[in-house]
Amino acid sequence: MDLEQKYPASEPCTCPACVGFCARPGWWTLREAERALDAGMAGRMMLEMAPELSFGVLSPAFKGCEVAFATNQAALNGCGFLVNDRCELHGTGHQPLECRVCHHDRPGVGQQCHDDIEKEWNTPEGRKLVGRWGRMTGFFAQLAALVSPPETTTPK
Repeated sequence: MDLEQKYPASEPCTCPACVGFCARPGWWTLREAERALDAGMAGRMMLEMAPELSFGVLSPAFKGCEVAFATNQAALNGCGFLVNDRCELHGTGHQPLECRVCHHDRPGVGQQCHDDIEKEWNTPEGRKLVGRWGRMTGFFAQLAALVSPPETTTPK
């Protein structure tokens, strides 16, 4: 079953609990992330790595963490698409599934959705999409520059 069918969207809500969920960017499905890339949003994404570093997930970036690895420090800045407690992605067709599902009336459903989206990203297709983003944004080139030894010249 398709994840968007398995997890229908919740009713929009602006209660403190639901707005609080929005402070942390939710995850896109692979299909949603691909559409977001095609819509020109690559520069507003970040890469969240699995704890064992075996795969990554593209998500809306924390403020100040665009085209970078997600960090705990940047998490304090909140989602870059959340402006004045409202989501810029709401109603655009680009709001992540996890964001659409989380709701104060659905305890536990958000975590189930998150776990299922994680499984989707931990696939060859997920790695391929992360690779596409990394090339589009120059993220991999930045990483290579960080880990490459500086060029040295030898005296003659």
